[in-house]
Amino acid sequence: MLVLTIAGVGVVMDISSMRISNGWILCSLLTGFLFCFSRNGNGPYEFFLGVTIPVAALGWLFVFRMLGPGDIKLFCALGGIMGAHDIWRCIEFSFLAGAVISLAILIFCGNPAERLRYLTSYLEDYLRTGIRKPYYHRGFALENFHFTIPVFMSVMLYAGGIY
Repeated sequence: MLVLTIAGVGVVMDISSMRISNGWILCSLLTGFLFCFSRNGNGPYEFFLGVTIPVAALGWLFVFRMLGPGDIKLFCALGGIMGAHDIWRCIEFSFLAGAVISLAILIFCGNPAERLRYLTSYLEDYLRTGIRKPYYHRGFALENFHFTIPVFMSVMLYAGGIY
């Protein structure tokens, strides 16, 4: 229930203000830390691994502005509670759900050839100039869906015992 609350509040914040409050992330991390300390065995070790894995695995997506910092921090807060193994699974299922949502948007509302040209152009510009520019368009472009939604979907699978 704790992970559903953390992810659910993250979705609401992201949709309403386009960001996840650092205060919420800190509160979630502290709660996760206390939760892990109450476990027997290697709870603090699992907390540390669960928090660092999202940064190590997804940091490069932030560097290229393909994933927001709030999404990575949300994964860190969830990883502190879920542990190293389950946060990997959460990331996997989140990206799978995000791919399905993206494909649906692309098929029903977008132009697949145009998006492929945009990606190709982005990669060519980076390789030619070495300058990292944000991948996404600013504002409320259709392709800028809130990644906290697939994260929440993945957490629902975790809470439901799927992984």
